[in-house]
Amino acid sequence: MPDTAPRPLPAVLRLLLAALAMLCIALGVVGVFVPGMPTTVFIIAAAWAAARSSPRLHGWLLGHRLFGPLLHHWQNGGRMSRRAKWSATAAMAVCALILLATAQRAWTASLALACMDGVLAWLWCRPEPDGG
Repeated sequence: MPDTAPRPLPAVLRLLLAALAMLCIALGVVGVFVPGMPTTVFIIAAAWAAARSSPRLHGWLLGHRLFGPLLHHWQNGGRMSRRAKWSATAAMAVCALILLATAQRAWTASLALACMDGVLAWLWCRPEPDGG
């Protein structure tokens, strides 16, 4: 029977993935406070990178009071809470209003709004964890 255990990553790659995880955590934290800046995507990316580079950082993310539940729901079938969906919707609505009020060119506003529409459609199609 062949050995199916994953090979350890080279130290340089682990270091790069750990740096990516830290950058994604920082961007995710900024996203908690800045409308339009995604938190969820960055935290999921951080967990992915940390799982491959730093078991300690990955464990910290999974145990975090704010990010832990989000990650557990995501790992359990790509689920997103209704609260996260509404938060993202509200943040994108604020961004859309700002964009519409300040856009210099209609095509840039249209492109950004189309992207937001696509993200929201995808987000609202995600299953919700038991209990919403």
